[in-house]
Amino acid sequence: MIPGQSMILGAPTISPNGSAPRCEHLDGLTPVTPRSDECPACRARAGHWTALLACLTCGWVACSDDSPNQHAKAHYEETDHPLARRLEPGSRWRWCYVHQRLV
Repeated sequence: MIPGQSMILGAPTISPNGSAPRCEHLDGLTPVTPRSDECPACRARAGHWTALLACLTCGWVACSDDSPNQHAKAHYEETDHPLARRLEPGSRWRWCYVHQRLV
């Protein structure tokens, strides 16, 4: 089957990530509570961050890839937890580190 199509020829499948190509890492996610409202690694070193991300697997909070220390990316590299979301009220921004794209 062609990705993005259903068994009915040409009918698109409904993706849980909106118009983005389907990401199987979204399957089976259970809600997690962010563990913090700051990046603990930056706080320990008096660092700063541009934005905060929460891991959708374990709730770990870390600074984003556009922050100087990129602790969220380091968390992915250490744990293989593929998805993170922006830690801002109402944000629907989610990133898959495996696919290197928004989901």
